[in-house]
Amino acid sequence: MRQIVLDTETTGINPKLGNRVIEIGCVELVERKLTGNNFHVYLNPDRDSEEGALAVHGLTTEFLSDKPRFHEIAGQLRDYVQGAEVIIHNAPFDLGFLNHEFRLANLPPFDECIGGVIDTLVNAKELRPGKRNSLDALCDFYGISNAHRKLHGALLDAELLADVYLAMTRGQNSLGMDIEEETSSGGVVLEQVALAEIFVLRASSEELQAHEELLNGLDKAVKGTCIWRTPIS
Repeated sequence: MRQIVLDTETTGINPKLGNRVIEIGCVELVERKLTGNNFHVYLNPDRDSEEGALAVHGLTTEFLSDKPRFHEIAGQLRDYVQGAEVIIHNAPFDLGFLNHEFRLANLPPFDECIGGVIDTLVNAKELRPGKRNSLDALCDFYGISNAHRKLHGALLDAELLADVYLAMTRGQNSLGMDIEEETSSGGVVLEQVALAEIFVLRASSEELQAHEELLNGLDKAVKGTCIWRTPIS
């Protein structure tokens, strides 16, 4: 399975007010392993960032002035994420901005070119109801170092979120289970679980004899048949 952990930085919180995407960071996972095939770009929004947003990401208008516009990289981003399951923390925010940017570029919405979305904020709230579930809080909870995170950055946050997601879902692969998805003729996604091979180490004849002698001693102690000889129903 190919998954893309994605994060954006923006000039503000509402695309309907003219705010734009200024940074995109993507980290690729294939079969839950980091591949190093990442996607990262800064963008010129042709406007200033709002004061609150600038305090979060620190990307100044001057720094972004020579960067490409979104429409110049839209095709590259679309090809990169095509068909992948996308992992986002607070997905409605990033998807809202990316769909808006794709419309401005006269392209179909971003979420039509991906193969599904996992919102780690939703997952975290289910696992930790009533707790703080920001990315920083989850890094602390799962023991992931974010000491180098002084300001928000899309690629850095995507890398941290990839570690958080793998830690958050580690139990889903316990006992070495490999999960594959298969789409039925009705379009319903089914999960097939293949159990790992189990190796059986049988007792030697000496060990069996010692075990029998131990049970005989227990029988004698209880003046009957000890519980360990009772068949399991």
